Amino acid sequence: MSASLAASGRTSLFNPHHRALISKKFLPNAGMPRRSFVSKGIAISVFCSLLSATPAQGMERLPFKPEGYNFWTWRGHKIHYVVQGNGTPIVLIHGFGASAFHWRYNIPELAKKYKVYALDLLGFGWSDKAVIEYDAIVWRDQVSDFMKEIVREPAILVGNSLGGFAALFTAAELERQVLGLVLLNSAGQFGSPSAQNTNTEEQSILNKFIINPVKEVLQRIILSFVFWQSKQPARVESVLKSVYINTSNVDDYLVESITKPAGDPNAGEVYYRLMARFMTNQTKYTLDSLLSKLSCPLLLLWGDLDPWVGPGKAARIKEFYPNTSIVNLKAGHCPHDEVPELVNGALIDWLSSLQLNPAPLHTL
Repeated sequence: MSASLAASGRTSLFNPHHRALISKKFLPNAGMPRRSFVSKGIAISVFCSLLSATPAQGMERLPFKPEGYNFWTWRGHKIHYVVQGNGTPIVLIHGFGASAFHWRYNIPELAKKYKVYALDLLGFGWSDKAVIEYDAIVWRDQVSDFMKEIVREPAILVGNSLGGFAALFTAAELERQVLGLVLLNSAGQFGSPSAQNTNTEEQSILNKFIINPVKEVLQRIILSFVFWQSKQPARVESVLKSVYINTSNVDDYLVESITKPAGDPNAGEVYYRLMARFMTNQTKYTLDSLLSKLSCPLLLLWGDLDPWVGPGKAARIKEFYPNTSIVNLKAGHCPHDEVPELVNGALIDWLSSLQLNPAPLHTL
């Protein structure tokens, strides 16, 4: 999840028992229904495949371990990760407030054909709650070093929400190490060409010595209360149900995987730093600037009914980066957990269509 667990969502009228499979082809515009979306008042025509499904019943699930699975020391911090299977590596990166356990239905299935890693970003899950200044570069460097030190060969990067942005940032910088990129309802914004800094020197002094200190005090008071509220199991469940169109998979396993890390003594401070500093300044690294550096194939697995990140964003990404395949899903913000069987199938189909020729280890 990429927005605060304190954020409010909308009630869905989606019927979870409806099942439709229109197309799973990865040929541009082949056999795909045409849809129209509106973004900033501009209609966007998109050709997409539209998938929907009932909940994950009878699927193999990653066992929940309160103590975690494996740990790696990175820059003096403990980083948690899961690894299963053999074959071409896939690295799964979770979204805001989540952890490797959010890929509970994807890891066992993908591990039947691939070597699957799922790591917890610094500040989240079972990784250390480091009291540092969080920036997208921190997670880019963490994922990059994880690939070099743990994976040790070129891999497919897969990310949801905030994890999608971290995966994109990494793929844009590590051309030889990333064989393909998969984004599920990714965070990140396109840059605005009209944006410019109009602050005068007088305004900068006023902000530095008067406005910003007062703002920080108020933010800390408000966010401390919001964090306390957002880590309550009932509140976590409520927010999850607002972004899962089919709420069948919002269960005790999922709720505990989010609330347990929130009990860390540093979790509140990390939450403050993320919300007050990182989340309010996401324009430093834009989607267009990163996509312009990308060279690998891109797959978008997009929850069409996401109340936070709509399908128009996926269409814009494809327009900017043509080497993109889109599979639109009847799901919310976390399609990999809401309709995992469809995400797994679409991902495996796409991977099978790629010519995967990993570089030898010495090139990393």
